[in-house]
Amino acid sequence: MVSPEDPVAEPRRRAAHLGPERRRPLILDAALEVFSERGFAGTTMQSVADAAGVTKPVVYDSFANRDELLLALLAREEQHLVLSIMAALPADPTVGTPEEHVLEGLTAFLETAAKSPQSWRIVFGAQYGAAPAVADRVRAARAFLVEGLRLTLVQSLPGVTEPDANLPVLAEMLASMTEACARMLVVDGTDRTPAQLAKVVSQVVGGGFGNV
Repeated sequence: MVSPEDPVAEPRRRAAHLGPERRRPLILDAALEVFSERGFAGTTMQSVADAAGVTKPVVYDSFANRDELLLALLAREEQHLVLSIMAALPADPTVGTPEEHVLEGLTAFLETAAKSPQSWRIVFGAQYGAAPAVADRVRAARAFLVEGLRLTLVQSLPGVTEPDANLPVLAEMLASMTEACARMLVVDGTDRTPAQLAKVVSQVVGGGFGNV
């Protein structure tokens, strides 16, 4: 959390003097810091106000309650998620092997996660202890990931066509491995690099999915 002595705190103190539209991004920045440190249970309107250098009524002027604040934060951080997912999916799944696709795509995906750990912590952690609307938003983002992987598998696995009962299972397995690697990087901590984690997953895919 930013301390009063931190030079970054000074611009945040001015949030109270800005209009609502200009104030909201500053409050969301503060909320991201607080959530990253304390999780959902420890994120309160007062703690966000303290981090932003404003009073609690100023935060309420921009967001009606904590759930609305967190939903707005999720919507913003999901943009990072969606863009990194789209960038990680192979441009042409018919070129190369499933193992190559996973190695290249997952490496890019995990490198993005490692560069934006606060964004990924809220995406992975907001569903735990959060209101149903917040948890639903997180699940929707995950469903987007699973569907993107399913479509990629349709085009990259030899002999697989629509419909195939195995595809949802394979996509879910790959999504779970992707989530686990990202969580190791940004939540649990690991000495493995994104490329090393991606290589492990790609070897599993290359050795297993091709035989399904």
